[in-house]
Amino acid sequence: MREIIIEKNDAGQRLDKFLFKRFPTLPKSMAYMYIRKKCIKVNGKKPDIEQKLKQGDVIRLYIKDEFFNAPKSQPHYDFLKAPKSLNIVYEDENLIIIDKPQGLIVHPDSNYHFDSLVSRLKHYLYDKGEYDPKQEQSFAPALANRIDRNTGGLVIGAKNAEALRELNLKIKQREIQKLYLCIAHGRFKSNEGTLVSYMTKNEKKNKVTLSDKPSPGAKQAVTKYRVMKSVEFVEEFKDTSVLEIELITGRTHQIRAQLAQIGHPLCGDIKYGKHENQKTEFKYQALYSYALKLKETERENILSYLEGREFKLDCLYLAMKDGILGLHL
Repeated sequence: MREIIIEKNDAGQRLDKFLFKRFPTLPKSMAYMYIRKKCIKVNGKKPDIEQKLKQGDVIRLYIKDEFFNAPKSQPHYDFLKAPKSLNIVYEDENLIIIDKPQGLIVHPDSNYHFDSLVSRLKHYLYDKGEYDPKQEQSFAPALANRIDRNTGGLVIGAKNAEALRELNLKIKQREIQKLYLCIAHGRFKSNEGTLVSYMTKNEKKNKVTLSDKPSPGAKQAVTKYRVMKSVEFVEEFKDTSVLEIELITGRTHQIRAQLAQIGHPLCGDIKYGKHENQKTEFKYQALYSYALKLKETERENILSYLEGREFKLDCLYLAMKDGILGLHL
């Protein structure tokens, strides 16, 4: 028999979800069988599979030792191989807002080489003494929102489980306003507008197609744009427009695909842009998440003190083929 006491960062999640994180080699079917047969108890009683855990709950497990001793359940410190350098816009005890540079992946992928934004975050918090895998049973610092590898801008990291749950809820209920700046080819006839289309994703090509009408499997994408008249460029970028973009929905490649559809592809975007985009001086698509605002809500939550606040960059750094372009706002 083994005993686990639920800590603060373990509370609030379902029993089965906690077990899968805590014992990654334990098959789901076996975990459910153990619960049904009272081999797993919470506070001395048979629990429901979907029971929400509370801080201080005691889980007693009468299961095979192999699941306790599995190598995969031991803490990993691969994140220490990543740089710990971060451009921090805001930080407190619950969250951190980071300005991610273009070209850096947010989460590890199949080509992972030990450097990603989430790994840098873990390294940073580890050095500060705010995170150690040995002290956690199921939680690790996580990013609540994500942006493409070649898009730069603001990403929110959660330092504890309660903050992460609240951030996920705010994003799901669209309580976080997200604004982007981008540089698009051509001049716009209208200074502002709303783009509505229906998006289908090709997973193999990692590319989306758009339609003006609904179709089976397609998801609606809604984007608002406003031409930023106050931002001017040097002569070589004179046939471009700087736009402020507000995402109403958050679909894959939404901004890039919709602007290309109306004849104004992003500068540097070779996936959705025209062939001449390959000749621009931009190293990546000229797109940056530059502002976040936590909308006010009526419910009391761990992040209530930040509701109504806006976090905005006053300068963007876009990667060029021969250096960096600083765009002052």
